[in-house]
Amino acid sequence: MATSLAPPLSARLSLTPKTTLAGRLDGAWWPRSRDLTAELPSLVDALEERYGRITRVTVNPTRWPVVPHKVAVAGHTVHVGWFTEQDPDKMILLSYTVGRCDLLVIPPETEPAAAARLMTAAALPGSVLAASVLMSDEAMIDRRMRDARSGEDAWETDGGAALPLLRHPVIGARMIPLPRNMRR
Repeated sequence: MATSLAPPLSARLSLTPKTTLAGRLDGAWWPRSRDLTAELPSLVDALEERYGRITRVTVNPTRWPVVPHKVAVAGHTVHVGWFTEQDPDKMILLSYTVGRCDLLVIPPETEPAAAARLMTAAALPGSVLAASVLMSDEAMIDRRMRDARSGEDAWETDGGAALPLLRHPVIGARMIPLPRNMRR
């Protein structure tokens, strides 16, 4: 049996700047899978310089198929708890030295552009948006972008792109001519 000598991947993480207003979230985390045992070590390692030793983590089990009670992390154990009342898109990490870190958890299957928008939004200083609000806003943006793309595709396939663009004689703005069946 071969073992991998590759180092573990670093956490995909975005945090609010240290010297800013406190918001509802301290940043965002984009795990590569829904396996907490595999994903937590790199996250905790990335947070320890800023938050000290992370000792406890809480999640909502609706986003994690298995919630282990304990996860071994760089020489210590992190206790994991779950609460169905907790925002399903948020993870809370607790440290004895600094206190608490609330992160938006971006689903692993999220497209990179959407994940980048979410990571930026979650790390905005002083933001009052909850994790679930950020996720629903992103879902709405994604729907609008898909609708716009399908509208462009329909325009192209219906011959819209072949129509010449005209300029308004007075203001010079581009005008799109109406199809013949829609003209007076």
